[in-house]
Amino acid sequence: MKGGKALAVACIAGAGFAASVALGSAATSATTTTSTTTTTAKTATVPAAPSNTSPPTISGTARDGALLTASTGKWTGSPASYTFQWLRCDADGANCGAIQGADSQRYTIASADVGHRLRVDVTAHSGDGTGTARSQATGVVQAAGSAPANTALPSVSGTAQEGSVLTVSNGSWNGTQPISYAYAWQRCDAQGGNCATISGSSSSKYTLASADVGHTIRAQVTATNARGSSTATSSQTAVVAPAKAAQGTTVISVAQVSLPDRLVIDRVRFSPNPVTSRRTGIVARFHVADTRGLSIQGALVYTIGLPYGWTFNAAEQPTDSHGWATIVIRPTPNMPLRRGDLVMFVRARKPGDNLLAGVSTRRLVQEGIR
Repeated sequence: MKGGKALAVACIAGAGFAASVALGSAATSATTTTSTTTTTAKTATVPAAPSNTSPPTISGTARDGALLTASTGKWTGSPASYTFQWLRCDADGANCGAIQGADSQRYTIASADVGHRLRVDVTAHSGDGTGTARSQATGVVQAAGSAPANTALPSVSGTAQEGSVLTVSNGSWNGTQPISYAYAWQRCDAQGGNCATISGSSSSKYTLASADVGHTIRAQVTATNARGSSTATSSQTAVVAPAKAAQGTTVISVAQVSLPDRLVIDRVRFSPNPVTSRRTGIVARFHVADTRGLSIQGALVYTIGLPYGWTFNAAEQPTDSHGWATIVIRPTPNMPLRRGDLVMFVRARKPGDNLLAGVSTRRLVQEGIR
């Protein structure tokens, strides 16, 4: 019996130990699983919105009418889609504002963009949020086409006389339409130099004033379009003559007279008149103007009596500051003192001109003999 009891106790004790060992093992296994689960929860990735790693870019030419295309740039977060907004900035690429309706990946440059720079905002979208990045600015947008270029000079029509109205044509121009025109009239010296713009002369028509008499006039036409502007100048007019009522009162130098204008001997005076003696010289005065009615200073005047031999030769004389040349003619003994006429050949010329050409003029005049 004692031996059987001891065996039973030993069996029970062994069973208890085994159970104890099994429980200990199970407890250890549960603790490891819990630890593993806790570690996994701490290292899980938190979802994030797209983030830009390389900004969008713009391709295309910065010119009116050109097509620009935006790239999306590079992003983290695997964006599912992108939206775009084009911006118009100042010439430095700052002070940008959204262009209404310009919300696609491509944008056609408009005339309103000329002189500005453009940018684009790209927004990336994903299930976790959005992110926006902005491109660099384009170059300054240039107008399309070409600036005006003159192909035929403007021309001035009208009579170069005080009180008359002159009109300038635009001439002919190449360049992108539309082209607008502006005008300025200039007063020059008689040779067409030393020109100065006439204040207030901004129309295609100009009424010649007293200040223009003795001068030449020309017009400037400035053509402008979106690409720029260019100016062309007409040829100058003839020297402006005084109004008919004032003709002869304005004096210019003979050097300012050139073809097609010519000299004119328009007035003649003799003293005494008629001639009654061979002993007294005849004082002849000749007034020289040009075909515009301007009195001429410095013209050379020559005269001789006809028939030849009735008067002595007299030296050529210049016209004075009023356009008059004075020559004393002395009769020879061959001039008869009977009722009749002394005919005189008179010539007025510009110094340096050929005697038979240039602006010179000739005339026959006569004085009575009694």
